[in-house]
Amino acid sequence: MHTFSLEGHAALVTGSSQGLGLAMGTAMREAGAGVVFHGLQKERPPEIPDDAAYVSADLLDAEAPQLLIDAAFAAQPDLNMLVCNAGSFFDLGPLEMTRERWDKTFALNVTATFFLAQAFAQKLSAEQRPGCIVITTSTNGFQAEAESCAYDASKGALVMLIRSLAVSLAPLGIRVNGIAPGLIRTPLTSTWMEPRAHDLLVHYEKKILLGRVGEPQDCAGAVVFLCSPAAKYITGEIITIDGGLTVSQIGQM
Repeated sequence: MHTFSLEGHAALVTGSSQGLGLAMGTAMREAGAGVVFHGLQKERPPEIPDDAAYVSADLLDAEAPQLLIDAAFAAQPDLNMLVCNAGSFFDLGPLEMTRERWDKTFALNVTATFFLAQAFAQKLSAEQRPGCIVITTSTNGFQAEAESCAYDASKGALVMLIRSLAVSLAPLGIRVNGIAPGLIRTPLTSTWMEPRAHDLLVHYEKKILLGRVGEPQDCAGAVVFLCSPAAKYITGEIITIDGGLTVSQIGQM
């Protein structure tokens, strides 16, 4: 359906050199969008399509959000979609957590996201063009996890940032929504998921109603939808993508 097409649109997807972001960027291209991929690697990752733009930037640098937005618009002048997916986990246990790791978590997961959205909105406002933003938060934004204080708090902050930006940017014609993935198999999570006999993984597979850990592609369709004309009357919303992990108190026995 044309309603779900991204033809004629262009997007920047942050943190898209691997994992969730790569799946999102790939799906948006399949839906017809021009996509600017982003990652930390200086060299272009081989997974990035040859005909797609790639920009390297460390979003922990204060100037990086503005520079990344500028580079993305240079590559795709008609850019009107921003997917803020870059983020990471730096926690130690609450008794061992350091100020450096705490600040790093919020600098990447929250501060960089806000200033990316700001620079993007400023550009669209100056050109009097509408657009949309999708922010990756997490089920950790509303359900706590052990030894994850900084990460959980940062993802909770993103939940409210999505809503606050939606309120503030609506007059500019910019929609803001989010996705909240549950347990997804990515380079960040796979280190403790292997081997599959791991007791914690078995526990999660029983807790997830659909009986399996998610794959990056499981999140990509929701991002395409939220950026498409099919979602033109949706803003300030967060789609939970967790296979039912947060629905049931007990899960499967």
